[in-house]
Amino acid sequence: MTIDPYSDIPAYKQLAGGVRALIESGDLAPGQRIPSESDLVQRHGVARETARRAIALLRAEGLIQTIQGQGSFVTDPQEAVTVRCRKGTEIAARMPSPDERRALGIPEGVPIFIVRYPEGQESKLRADSNVILFTEE
Repeated sequence: MTIDPYSDIPAYKQLAGGVRALIESGDLAPGQRIPSESDLVQRHGVARETARRAIALLRAEGLIQTIQGQGSFVTDPQEAVTVRCRKGTEIAARMPSPDERRALGIPEGVPIFIVRYPEGQESKLRADSNVILFTEE
């Protein structure tokens, strides 16, 4: 992958696109460590901030998760689950708190759905692996 300094696409987005392509092709598999910031800087001749922003973008997309002191790893894609909701159900989306992220096992950058059922029950669901389906019942 070559970073084009004259492109209209910012360098960090080009770099993230290259790593994303490796993930999507399977060259970087779930659980596998992606190149570190230092590796990306050396391999592609970019500034450290460019590498940092590329990694942050991939993390925000839910493609990788970063573990302090260990590096960034490709996340395992979640199988989508369909959640059926009936009339009167309210749904909101937001980013989870750090405690919610840990409790739900959600990588940084993945939003959650807050589902409030007519009976007063509430559920918190990963937005990257749940499909909301409204039924007539």
